[in-house]
Amino acid sequence: MRKALRWLLSLVVLIGTMGAAGATAGAATAAGSADGPDIKDRILAVPGMSLIEEKPYPGYRFFVLNYTQPVDHRKPKGAKFQQRLTLLHKDTTRPTVFFTSGYNVNTSPRRSEPTTIVDGNQLSLEYRFFNPSRPDPADWSKLTIWQAASDQHRVFKALKAIYPKKWLATGGSKGGMTATYYERFYPRDMDGIVAYVAPNDVVNKEDSAYDRFFAKVGTKECRDRLNAVQREALVRRAPLEAKYQAAAAENGWTFNTVGNLDKAYEAVVLDYVWAFWQYSLLADCSAIPAAATATDQEIWDSIDGISGFSAYTDQGLETYTPYYYQAGVQLGSPDIKQPHLKGLSRYGYQPPRNFVPRSIPMKFEKHAMRDVDHWVRNNAHRMLFVYGQNDPWGAEPFHLGYGARDSYVMTAPGANHGARVSMLPADQQALATAKILKWAGVAPAAVLSGDAKARPLAKPDAKLDKRDVEREPQLRP
Repeated sequence: MRKALRWLLSLVVLIGTMGAAGATAGAATAAGSADGPDIKDRILAVPGMSLIEEKPYPGYRFFVLNYTQPVDHRKPKGAKFQQRLTLLHKDTTRPTVFFTSGYNVNTSPRRSEPTTIVDGNQLSLEYRFFNPSRPDPADWSKLTIWQAASDQHRVFKALKAIYPKKWLATGGSKGGMTATYYERFYPRDMDGIVAYVAPNDVVNKEDSAYDRFFAKVGTKECRDRLNAVQREALVRRAPLEAKYQAAAAENGWTFNTVGNLDKAYEAVVLDYVWAFWQYSLLADCSAIPAAATATDQEIWDSIDGISGFSAYTDQGLETYTPYYYQAGVQLGSPDIKQPHLKGLSRYGYQPPRNFVPRSIPMKFEKHAMRDVDHWVRNNAHRMLFVYGQNDPWGAEPFHLGYGARDSYVMTAPGANHGARVSMLPADQQALATAKILKWAGVAPAAVLSGDAKARPLAKPDAKLDKRDVEREPQLRP
C-alpha cells in the first residue's frame, strides 16, 4: 500500500513538473531559449547596441534600442551616430521581418502585414538623418540611398546570428522604396522583399504618367468636384490667406524655408487633388463641397482637412527635411500639369529645394533612380510590389523585365496609398500570401500543395496590427 502511495505521489509530482516545464517553455517563446540567456541579454551583447526602453506586450518582447552606426560606411572607423530601432521579438525560431517606413520609427509595438502573415519577429529601423537618428554635426552628403541600405545591412549582420531563420524586408511608400534599394545594393541579405506603393521616378523631368493618371482616376464627377474646389481656393486667395495668417499667428507658424506665406499657401492648395487620391477613396468624394456655393470656411476646411495648412510652415517642414533633401538629390519629385489653374497659379509645383533650408547644399544625381530601375527589371528575385489602383504614386511603378525571377507586381482595385495584400483580388491575394510564406520558410504543407489555402499564420490583433498612417507631406511618398 505504501509502495502504491509512493508511486502515485511520484506520478503526481512528475505530471506537475511536466506541466510547469510546459508553462516555462511557453513563456520562453517570447523570452528566448528556456535554457539559454534572456533575449534582452543576447541583443544587448551585440557590440554597439544599447537599450532605450522595454515595453510589455502579450506574447512578445518589445524593445526600443539604439545602434552605433558609421556616418560614412566607406569609413567605418570614422565618425559615428546613434540610430534608433525597435524589435518586436516573437521567437528566435521564427522568421524575421525587417521593416522600414523611410521616416521615423514608431516606438509603440506594431506588426506589418508580412509579419502577421509569417507570424514572426519584426525589426524596425529609423531612417538615417530623421531625428533623433541624425549625426551631429550633420554631413548631408552622407544621406544617400546607399548609405541607408548599408545601415540596414550592418544591422542585419549584427542580428542574424540571434535570428538565424529567414528574413524578409518590407515597407510602404518611402519604406517600400527603401526595401527595394536595400535589395539592389545587398541582394544576398534578404530571402524576399514586399514593397508596398513604392514610387519609381526613373527620369525626374518626365512626369507625363501623372498627367494621364489624373485625367482618368475615379469618375469625371469626382475629378471635376475636386478641381473646382482647388481652383476656388486660388480665386479666393486674399480672404483665405487672411485666415492662414491668423492661423499662423495663433499657432506660431513661420515661413522662412519656403520663403513666405503666399508660397506656402499655394503649395498646400496645389497638393489638394493629389492628397485626396493618396489618402481618400472614391466614396469620400461626396464630402467635397460644391465650390460655387461653398463659403470661405468650407473651402478652407476642405483644403486643410485634406492637404493641411501646417505642411509647408517651418514647423511642418522640419521633420521632413531629410526626405526633401533626398527628393532633391536622388529620389526625384513629381510635377503635373493643371490646366484648370491656368492664370491662378503663381509658382506651380515647387521643387524640393524650396523646402530645405538654404544652408544645406543640394545637387541632383540623375543616375541614381535609373540604376535601381535597371537593376529591378533585370535582377529582381523574390520581390513583390503592391500598388493601389487610385494612388497617384502608382502612376510610376516598378516594372519587371525578362531577368526577374519569382517576382510580381500586383494592384489592389480602388485602393489608395494604403494598399495591402489583403486588398488584392482573391487569386492574387492567395498567390502573394503563399509567396510570402514560402520565402519566409514557414508555408504549411497545404500551401505547398496549392496557393488557394494560404492564410496569415498569426491571429489578428487590433492594436498590434493597427496601421499608423504616416501623413507624409503631400506629393511626397
